[in-house]
Amino acid sequence: MKKNKIAHWVTIALLPLTFAACDDHTDIPGDSSGKSTITVQNVLDSKPLVESGTFQGPTTPLILPGESATIKFSAAKGEALSFVTMYGASNDLFFAPDNPGIQVYDTEGNPIEGDVSAQVKLWDNGTRINQKPGATVNHPGSADNNNVTEVNGSDAQRNTYLPAAKLVKASLKYDGNSMFTLTLKNMSGGTPNETPLSPGVWAVSYIAGGNLLNASPLFMKDKPSANGLTSVAEAGDNAPLSTYVSSITGIFTPLSPVLVVIYNGIDNPLYKVGEKDRGQGLKELAQKGDASVLASFLKGKTGIKSVYVLAAPTTNVLLPRIGDQPGSSVSQDISVSNGDRLAIATMYGFSNDWFFATGADGIDPQKKGDASESIGLYNNGTAIDQFPGAGITQFNLAGTPLSESMPIAAVPNPNAFTTLPAIKDIVKISIQ
Repeated sequence: MKKNKIAHWVTIALLPLTFAACDDHTDIPGDSSGKSTITVQNVLDSKPLVESGTFQGPTTPLILPGESATIKFSAAKGEALSFVTMYGASNDLFFAPDNPGIQVYDTEGNPIEGDVSAQVKLWDNGTRINQKPGATVNHPGSADNNNVTEVNGSDAQRNTYLPAAKLVKASLKYDGNSMFTLTLKNMSGGTPNETPLSPGVWAVSYIAGGNLLNASPLFMKDKPSANGLTSVAEAGDNAPLSTYVSSITGIFTPLSPVLVVIYNGIDNPLYKVGEKDRGQGLKELAQKGDASVLASFLKGKTGIKSVYVLAAPTTNVLLPRIGDQPGSSVSQDISVSNGDRLAIATMYGFSNDWFFATGADGIDPQKKGDASESIGLYNNGTAIDQFPGAGITQFNLAGTPLSESMPIAAVPNPNAFTTLPAIKDIVKISIQ
């Protein structure tokens, strides 16, 4: 990615996570053994695409006239589906929606269903001189050096084409819980533009702060073809573009302001695996990134020495690593005594109710060094899960969580939606 694109991510990824920054704490008697500094950093190597994949015909890689291919994906409000597939009987033409792709929710957040063919367009890759489309096209043909442009009725060589919507039918179906199926049917049979469609590539970009992290993942209008698109447009080979898209698909999530609790002589005061949410404020942290409710509840309780909520400067949330930009971090000086334990919790920002936290025994704050291995990822059990970063009811994607009541449990990896990096590659905890 270009540096200006990376800088753009940083600008737009300021999310509406709720937080309450405070450093109020209460001390209980104990033998002081000195001071430590705890640092929490988001070290995730973030990616701009939440999902991507390939598609092809039902019996052969080609999607022949009359045949269909399907794309199954998840999306949050404002996210869109982009795809490309070659007009096989051409030198370098391809079908795709205009950027950022096919919108799958209306302005009210209702899923869109039915015929969305009007959003499919025909494009000229600009790398080959167009011959008359048909079975007699000589591949690859004569080289050209133009930008990607839309074909409206005729190409630069005055070859004519029916509207893309007459050749490719796109139908959208909502499968529930932010999941969709797009069906692409080759309708070109018997027309002057009869053609097979090639195996294709599709992608969905993350949205943050109301803006897509990559609004043109597969091609850019009026710019040179790049990243393997030419292989699709000229030869129907989707492998190079798929490899590129896969390299920028993965995890993007901020971490909420971090709750830090020093306790002594009691069990972990935040949660217990196998029990349901205690109604003390963890739900607000896990669903909304708001640690203030739980912090207020814990302050002054028996066994609680200190409570902090650490927000990152300027952004409040801890942003992941974006290109050359390091991930955000927060630090806090703490006073510790013999027998003290340290509990930490922060929201997986692009989830329904997942949170990172120390385990049942917390962390020994007198043990210096990297304590990242002490962190786990847990499901609070208070909101129905969706694909992280692509859920219509995720609070930090302008949604309203759908309630459920399940025991707190570790999030499996891989899980029903995706495969996450190792937790130590997302959250780093160090004590000095």
